[in-house]
Amino acid sequence: MDVNKELLEFIEKSPSVYHVAVNMAFMLKKAGFKQLKETSSWDLAPGGKFFVVRNNSSIIAFTVGERTGSFYFKIAASHSDSPTFMVKEVPELEGPGEYLRLNVEPYGGMIDYSWFDRPLGLAGRVYIREGNAIRNRLIATGRDVCLIPSQSIHFNRDVNKGVEFNRQIDQCPLFSKGTFKKGALNQLIADSLNVSTDQIISKNLFLVNRQQGTIWGAANEFISSPKLDDLQCAFTSLKGFLSASEKPISDGCINIFACLDNEEVGSGTKQGAMSTFLKDVLYRICICRRAMAEEYHMAVAKSFMVSCDNAQAVHPNHPEKYDLNNAPEMNKGIVIKENASQKYMTDAFSRGVFRMLCEKAGVPWQTYSNRSDQPGGSTLGNISTAQVSMNGVDVGLPQIAMHSAYETAGAHDNADAVKLFETFFQSRINIEGPDKVEIE
Repeated sequence: MDVNKELLEFIEKSPSVYHVAVNMAFMLKKAGFKQLKETSSWDLAPGGKFFVVRNNSSIIAFTVGERTGSFYFKIAASHSDSPTFMVKEVPELEGPGEYLRLNVEPYGGMIDYSWFDRPLGLAGRVYIREGNAIRNRLIATGRDVCLIPSQSIHFNRDVNKGVEFNRQIDQCPLFSKGTFKKGALNQLIADSLNVSTDQIISKNLFLVNRQQGTIWGAANEFISSPKLDDLQCAFTSLKGFLSASEKPISDGCINIFACLDNEEVGSGTKQGAMSTFLKDVLYRICICRRAMAEEYHMAVAKSFMVSCDNAQAVHPNHPEKYDLNNAPEMNKGIVIKENASQKYMTDAFSRGVFRMLCEKAGVPWQTYSNRSDQPGGSTLGNISTAQVSMNGVDVGLPQIAMHSAYETAGAHDNADAVKLFETFFQSRINIEGPDKVEIE
């Protein structure tokens, strides 16, 4: 249960994507990793451990092998963001009467009703003026400051028959009544950061479900928390990466952990999977190795990515929604995801590689495919290959209530995931092309 408790503590300390990056950076520094800046030159000593952060919300860490000889990359990629509501730049709505509400818009595809009648906090980043400079400060209210109230059943007798919510009307959080007026949010921020309201230049704030995660069930077989998608995969892959970094292999392999922002809104940002962030890091590693451009392309061709983003587990009340033969269950292992329309990067080659890794690690695995009459989702694997084309597989940990404000997964799957990623990073994967691969 240790890894479950660590996961829940990590999520509780990570109310926004910016906090996710800070907490991951702390874990990496504690393990001996050195932070690099994209705006500075890099000096990558052989055997060194490094990481770099973009936009305070995406992070890539890597271990450097020997500089001589051929090399390749092993990558585990996840995402740091989860569906929520973002506070608009002009944040307050006055009225009716003395009510003060927050003006918000949806970030990602959340289950709207799961956000009603739930005390919420605020978290994100704020830019503060200091003389002729502006500096980034993280903020988390640490308490509940708003709530999206549902409408009484007496005014909507058909609510239990299904309701379509208007996000501009129905989902404005209540912030205050009578005590505070317009400008109160900036004052709350200023008080929290011990600055004046005049110093606040700009901000990215999000609603936060502050309900604590829990391990539950008749046999403690479930884990529930906000943001399991995708902090569950992000955390377990980081744990496996850090464990493997203590015993590096010496075949020129460069292990890479990537946790990227904005997957829930398409990844099309400077810090998302569609950006050049991963490509830039790989290429700069090659430059520091004094590798030629051709060697970079050779390395990418021999590389392998595990894109890890949570998977759909069979819902206990709606098994009819799932494919008969490819319906994963919680606590039965990591899920290999595949789709004929290529929403996932998995193919027979990468599925075979991953199955052998699972067998080597001694952990169970499952498969997921959508029902053929239902469209499925997508994730960051194929999006990443638009910039860096390599072999890879899409996997995830099985969960229910995906994109709810409070999600549920299997408590036994997390330890298996850590073991799998540790094995992945400690293995030699010798790819000779689509006809042959050796795993040692």
